[in-house]
Amino acid sequence: MIKNVFLLLGFCTLAAPGHGQSPRLTDRNTLGWLVYSGDHQLTEKWAVHTEYQWRRVNWLRAPQQQLARLGLVRTLATHATISGGYTYFQTHRYGDYPTVPARPEPEHRLYQDISLENPLGWLTLTHRLRLEQRWLGTRARAGQGPVQDWAYQNRIRYQLSGQFPLQGPTVEDGEWYLNAFDELFIGFGRNVGNNVFNQNRLSGGLGYQFTDKAKLELNYLFQISQHATPEPLSGRPVFESNHGFRLNVLYDLDFTGE
Repeated sequence: MIKNVFLLLGFCTLAAPGHGQSPRLTDRNTLGWLVYSGDHQLTEKWAVHTEYQWRRVNWLRAPQQQLARLGLVRTLATHATISGGYTYFQTHRYGDYPTVPARPEPEHRLYQDISLENPLGWLTLTHRLRLEQRWLGTRARAGQGPVQDWAYQNRIRYQLSGQFPLQGPTVEDGEWYLNAFDELFIGFGRNVGNNVFNQNRLSGGLGYQFTDKAKLELNYLFQISQHATPEPLSGRPVFESNHGFRLNVLYDLDFTGE
Protein backbone atom coordinates (compact mmCIF):
# COMPACT_ATOMS: atom_id res chain seq x y z
CA MET A 1 0.00 0.00 0.00
CA ILE A 2 2.81 2.42 0.93
CA LYS A 3 4.48 1.85 -2.45
CA ASN A 4 1.29 2.78 -4.28
CA VAL A 5 0.81 5.90 -2.17
CA PHE A 6 4.31 7.08 -3.11
CA LEU A 7 3.52 6.25 -6.74
CA LEU A 8 0.45 8.49 -6.51
CA LEU A 9 2.51 11.33 -5.05
CA GLY A 10 5.04 10.85 -7.83
CA PHE A 11 2.41 11.45 -10.45
CA CYS A 12 1.38 14.63 -8.66
CA THR A 13 4.99 15.83 -8.96
CA LEU A 14 5.04 14.99 -12.66
CA ALA A 15 1.87 17.00 -13.04
CA ALA A 16 3.70 20.32 -12.93
CA PRO A 17 6.63 20.18 -15.35
CA GLY A 18 6.39 23.88 -16.06
CA HIS A 19 6.46 25.05 -12.45
CA GLY A 20 10.22 25.45 -12.42
CA GLN A 21 10.35 27.04 -15.85
CA SER A 22 10.09 30.74 -16.60
CA PRO A 23 8.46 32.67 -17.98
CA ARG A 24 4.99 31.19 -17.94
CA LEU A 25 1.43 32.34 -17.33
CA THR A 26 -0.97 30.79 -14.82
CA ASP A 27 -4.71 30.77 -15.35
CA ARG A 28 -6.71 29.96 -12.19
CA ASN A 29 -10.32 28.81 -12.34
CA THR A 30 -12.85 27.45 -9.84
CA LEU A 31 -14.41 24.22 -11.08
CA GLY A 32 -17.81 22.62 -10.66
CA TRP A 33 -18.04 19.27 -12.48
CA LEU A 34 -21.29 17.27 -12.52
CA VAL A 35 -20.73 13.70 -13.71
CA TYR A 36 -23.00 10.73 -14.44
CA SER A 37 -21.61 7.30 -15.36
CA GLY A 38 -23.07 3.80 -15.58
CA ASP A 39 -22.06 0.33 -16.74
CA HIS A 40 -25.23 -1.47 -17.85
CA GLN A 41 -24.88 -5.25 -17.87
CA LEU A 42 -25.97 -7.02 -21.08
CA THR A 43 -24.52 -10.47 -20.36
CA GLU A 44 -22.23 -11.96 -17.73
CA LYS A 45 -19.16 -10.67 -19.62
CA TRP A 46 -20.44 -7.65 -21.60
CA ALA A 47 -21.74 -4.23 -20.50
CA VAL A 48 -22.54 -0.87 -22.11
CA HIS A 49 -20.80 2.15 -20.62
CA THR A 50 -22.63 5.50 -20.65
CA GLU A 51 -21.25 8.77 -19.30
CA TYR A 52 -22.04 12.48 -19.36
CA GLN A 53 -20.04 15.31 -17.80
CA TRP A 54 -21.28 18.89 -17.43
CA ARG A 55 -18.25 20.97 -16.52
CA ARG A 56 -18.59 24.56 -15.30
CA VAL A 57 -16.30 27.28 -13.94
CA ASN A 58 -16.87 30.16 -11.49
CA TRP A 59 -18.79 27.77 -9.24
CA LEU A 60 -21.21 26.61 -11.95
CA ARG A 61 -21.93 30.12 -13.26
CA ALA A 62 -20.18 29.73 -16.65
CA PRO A 63 -19.67 26.81 -19.06
CA GLN A 64 -16.29 25.12 -19.42
CA GLN A 65 -16.70 21.79 -21.21
CA GLN A 66 -19.19 19.02 -22.00
CA LEU A 67 -18.47 15.34 -22.54
CA ALA A 68 -20.64 12.43 -23.70
CA ARG A 69 -19.18 8.90 -23.85
CA LEU A 70 -20.54 5.57 -25.09
CA GLY A 71 -18.61 2.30 -25.03
CA LEU A 72 -18.52 -1.46 -24.55
CA VAL A 73 -16.97 -3.14 -21.51
CA ARG A 74 -15.67 -6.72 -21.53
CA THR A 75 -14.88 -8.58 -18.29
CA LEU A 76 -11.73 -10.66 -18.71
CA ALA A 77 -11.40 -11.95 -15.13
CA THR A 78 -12.58 -11.10 -11.62
CA HIS A 79 -10.30 -8.06 -11.38
CA ALA A 80 -9.65 -7.21 -15.06
CA THR A 81 -11.75 -5.47 -17.72
CA ILE A 82 -11.15 -3.92 -21.14
CA SER A 83 -13.32 -1.35 -22.86
CA GLY A 84 -13.51 0.91 -25.87
CA GLY A 85 -15.83 3.36 -27.52
CA TYR A 86 -16.54 6.91 -28.67
CA THR A 87 -16.43 10.28 -26.88
CA TYR A 88 -17.86 13.62 -27.98
CA PHE A 89 -16.17 16.56 -26.29
CA GLN A 90 -16.90 20.30 -26.46
CA THR A 91 -14.85 23.18 -25.07
CA HIS A 92 -16.29 26.64 -24.34
CA ARG A 93 -14.50 29.96 -23.97
CA TYR A 94 -13.40 30.43 -20.35
CA GLY A 95 -10.54 31.71 -18.19
CA ASP A 96 -8.10 34.60 -18.49
CA TYR A 97 -6.33 33.01 -21.48
CA PRO A 98 -9.10 31.23 -23.41
CA THR A 99 -8.18 28.73 -26.13
CA VAL A 100 -11.59 29.01 -27.84
CA PRO A 101 -12.18 32.30 -29.74
CA ALA A 102 -15.98 32.50 -29.60
CA ARG A 103 -18.34 29.59 -30.21
CA PRO A 104 -17.64 26.21 -28.54
CA GLU A 105 -15.19 23.98 -30.43
CA PRO A 106 -15.85 20.24 -30.78
CA GLU A 107 -13.64 17.19 -30.43
CA HIS A 108 -14.25 13.57 -31.44
CA ARG A 109 -12.40 10.72 -29.74
CA LEU A 110 -12.02 6.98 -29.92
CA TYR A 111 -10.66 5.26 -26.83
CA GLN A 112 -9.44 1.86 -25.63
CA ASP A 113 -8.51 1.00 -22.05
CA ILE A 114 -7.70 -1.76 -19.60
CA SER A 115 -8.52 -1.68 -15.87
CA LEU A 116 -6.91 -3.87 -13.21
CA GLU A 117 -8.27 -4.05 -9.66
CA ASN A 118 -5.82 -4.61 -6.80
CA PRO A 119 -7.44 -5.44 -3.40
CA LEU A 120 -5.16 -4.64 -0.43
CA GLY A 121 -7.12 -5.50 2.70
CA TRP A 122 -9.81 -2.89 3.16
CA LEU A 123 -8.29 -0.70 0.44
CA THR A 124 -9.06 -1.43 -3.22
CA LEU A 125 -6.78 0.16 -5.83
CA THR A 126 -7.66 0.29 -9.53
CA HIS A 127 -5.13 0.93 -12.31
CA ARG A 128 -6.52 2.15 -15.64
CA LEU A 129 -4.48 2.69 -18.80
CA ARG A 130 -6.31 4.45 -21.65
CA LEU A 131 -5.35 5.29 -25.24
CA GLU A 132 -7.20 8.04 -27.09
CA GLN A 133 -7.32 9.03 -30.75
CA ARG A 134 -8.48 12.66 -30.91
CA TRP A 135 -9.83 14.88 -33.70
CA LEU A 136 -9.91 18.53 -32.54
CA GLY A 137 -12.02 20.96 -34.53
CA THR A 138 -11.34 24.66 -35.15
CA ARG A 139 -13.84 27.12 -36.57
CA ALA A 140 -13.53 29.56 -39.43
CA ARG A 141 -13.93 33.34 -39.26
CA ALA A 142 -12.27 33.94 -35.85
CA GLY A 143 -14.27 31.20 -34.17
CA GLN A 144 -17.69 32.34 -35.38
CA GLY A 145 -18.08 30.18 -38.48
CA PRO A 146 -18.47 26.43 -39.02
CA VAL A 147 -15.78 23.90 -38.13
CA GLN A 148 -13.25 24.18 -40.93
CA ASP A 149 -10.26 22.11 -39.83
CA TRP A 150 -9.58 18.97 -37.77
CA ALA A 151 -6.23 18.29 -36.07
CA TYR A 152 -5.43 14.68 -35.12
CA GLN A 153 -3.61 13.83 -31.88
CA ASN A 154 -2.84 10.77 -29.76
CA ARG A 155 -2.95 10.71 -25.97
CA ILE A 156 -2.24 8.15 -23.26
CA ARG A 157 -3.75 8.37 -19.76
CA TYR A 158 -2.90 6.52 -16.56
CA GLN A 159 -5.26 6.64 -13.59
CA LEU A 160 -4.66 5.24 -10.11
CA SER A 161 -7.83 5.24 -8.01
CA GLY A 162 -8.65 3.93 -4.56
CA GLN A 163 -11.70 3.13 -2.44
CA PHE A 164 -11.68 2.64 1.33
CA PRO A 165 -14.79 1.58 3.34
CA LEU A 166 -15.59 3.44 6.56
CA GLN A 167 -18.02 0.99 8.21
CA GLY A 168 -16.45 -2.41 7.68
CA PRO A 169 -14.00 -4.37 5.51
CA THR A 170 -16.17 -3.91 2.41
CA VAL A 171 -18.63 -1.29 1.18
CA GLU A 172 -22.20 -2.51 1.71
CA ASP A 173 -25.58 -0.94 0.92
CA GLY A 174 -26.29 2.13 3.02
CA GLU A 175 -22.62 2.72 3.91
CA TRP A 176 -20.04 5.49 3.45
CA TYR A 177 -16.59 5.20 1.90
CA LEU A 178 -13.59 7.30 0.91
CA ASN A 179 -12.47 7.54 -2.70
CA ALA A 180 -9.58 9.21 -4.52
CA PHE A 181 -7.80 9.19 -7.87
CA ASP A 182 -4.87 10.73 -9.69
CA GLU A 183 -4.75 10.73 -13.49
CA LEU A 184 -1.88 11.78 -15.76
CA PHE A 185 -2.43 12.74 -19.44
CA ILE A 186 0.44 12.56 -21.94
CA GLY A 187 0.22 13.52 -25.64
CA PHE A 188 2.31 11.77 -28.28
CA GLY A 189 2.61 11.51 -32.07
CA ARG A 190 2.08 14.15 -34.71
CA ASN A 191 0.48 17.55 -34.00
CA VAL A 192 1.36 17.36 -30.30
CA GLY A 193 4.41 19.65 -30.52
CA ASN A 194 5.67 20.84 -27.12
CA ASN A 195 2.41 19.89 -25.38
CA VAL A 196 3.61 16.40 -24.36
CA PHE A 197 2.37 16.94 -20.81
CA ASN A 198 -1.34 17.59 -21.28
CA GLN A 199 -2.78 17.64 -17.78
CA ASN A 200 -3.05 16.00 -14.38
CA ARG A 201 -6.10 15.59 -12.15
CA LEU A 202 -6.10 14.84 -8.43
CA SER A 203 -9.40 14.22 -6.66
CA GLY A 204 -10.62 12.80 -3.37
CA GLY A 205 -13.70 12.82 -1.19
CA LEU A 206 -16.62 10.97 0.32
CA GLY A 207 -18.96 8.44 -1.27
CA TYR A 208 -22.24 6.81 -0.26
CA GLN A 209 -23.53 3.48 -1.61
CA PHE A 210 -27.32 3.28 -1.80
CA THR A 211 -27.10 -0.14 -3.48
CA ASP A 212 -24.31 -1.95 -5.34
CA LYS A 213 -25.77 -0.34 -8.49
CA ALA A 214 -26.20 3.22 -7.20
CA LYS A 215 -23.56 5.47 -5.59
CA LEU A 216 -23.02 9.18 -5.01
CA GLU A 217 -19.58 10.81 -4.57
CA LEU A 218 -18.63 14.39 -3.70
CA ASN A 219 -14.93 15.14 -4.23
CA TYR A 220 -12.45 17.96 -4.13
CA LEU A 221 -10.83 18.35 -7.57
CA PHE A 222 -7.44 19.85 -8.47
CA GLN A 223 -6.43 20.10 -12.13
CA ILE A 224 -3.21 21.28 -13.78
CA SER A 225 -3.51 21.67 -17.55
CA GLN A 226 -1.09 22.96 -20.18
CA HIS A 227 -2.46 24.85 -23.16
CA ALA A 228 -1.54 23.41 -26.54
CA THR A 229 -0.21 26.75 -27.83
CA PRO A 230 1.47 29.74 -26.09
CA GLU A 231 -0.37 32.95 -25.30
CA PRO A 232 -0.47 34.80 -28.67
CA LEU A 233 0.73 38.26 -27.55
CA SER A 234 3.60 37.29 -25.26
CA GLY A 235 4.46 33.85 -26.65
CA ARG A 236 4.60 32.50 -23.08
CA PRO A 237 3.26 29.02 -22.17
CA VAL A 238 -0.01 28.90 -20.26
CA PHE A 239 -0.77 26.51 -17.40
CA GLU A 240 -4.18 26.26 -15.78
CA SER A 241 -4.26 25.67 -12.02
CA ASN A 242 -7.89 24.84 -11.26
CA HIS A 243 -9.61 23.95 -7.99
CA GLY A 244 -13.20 22.99 -7.26
CA PHE A 245 -15.56 20.10 -6.70
CA ARG A 246 -16.72 17.02 -8.60
CA LEU A 247 -20.15 15.50 -7.96
CA ASN A 248 -20.28 11.98 -9.38
CA VAL A 249 -23.48 9.93 -9.78
CA LEU A 250 -22.90 6.24 -10.57
CA TYR A 251 -25.96 4.24 -11.60
CA ASP A 252 -25.81 0.82 -13.25
CA LEU A 253 -28.64 -1.17 -14.82
CA ASP A 254 -28.80 -4.95 -15.22
CA PHE A 255 -30.42 -6.21 -18.43
CA THR A 256 -29.44 -9.85 -17.96
CA GLY A 257 -32.71 -10.73 -16.23
CA GLU A 258 -30.91 -12.65 -13.50
